[in-house]
Amino acid sequence: MIKRAAAFVIFLVGLGTLGAQQLTRFAVVDMTKVYTAFFRESRAVREFEERSRQVQVEIDRMTAEIQDLRLSYAGAEARGDREQALRLENEVNRRSEYLREYYQLKTAELEKQRERLAQSSVFLDQILTEIRYIAESEGYTMVLRKDDTGIIWYSPTVDITDKLIQSLSARAGR
Repeated sequence: MIKRAAAFVIFLVGLGTLGAQQLTRFAVVDMTKVYTAFFRESRAVREFEERSRQVQVEIDRMTAEIQDLRLSYAGAEARGDREQALRLENEVNRRSEYLREYYQLKTAELEKQRERLAQSSVFLDQILTEIRYIAESEGYTMVLRKDDTGIIWYSPTVDITDKLIQSLSARAGR
C-alpha cells in the first residue's frame, strides 16, 4: 500500500513537472525578403518609382538640350561667329547650373521619400500584425529577425518568411 501511495505521489509530481514545462518555439523572418517581395509592389513604392523615372526623364531631356547647345557653340566657334558663340556659351553655363541645382533638389526629395517609405508605420504595422497572427496560430513564442547579428544558427524549418509574404499578399488581394 505504501509503495502504491509513493508511486502515485511520484506520478503526480511527474505530471506537475511536465505541465510546468513550456516548450519555447522560435521563428525567424527575413525582413529584406519581405520588403522585396511584398512592399516593393505596393502603390506607394510604385508611385515613388514613377516619380524617380519622371525626374530621370527630365534630367535626360535637359542634358540633351545642353549637348545640343554645346554642338551649336562649337559650330559658331568654327564659323568665327564670336557673338553667337558667346551667347551660346552663356546659355550652356546657365542651363548647366540649373540642371545641377535641379538634380540636387530632386535627389534630396527622392531620398527623403525613400526614407519615409522604408519607415512607413502602415507597412510595419501590417507586417507586425501578420507576424503576430502566424506566430500565435502556429505556436511560436518568439519571432526574430533573420538579419539580426545575435542569431548564430537556426533551422530553416523555423523560417516563416514565405508564410508572411503569402499572408501579406492574400490580405492585399494579390
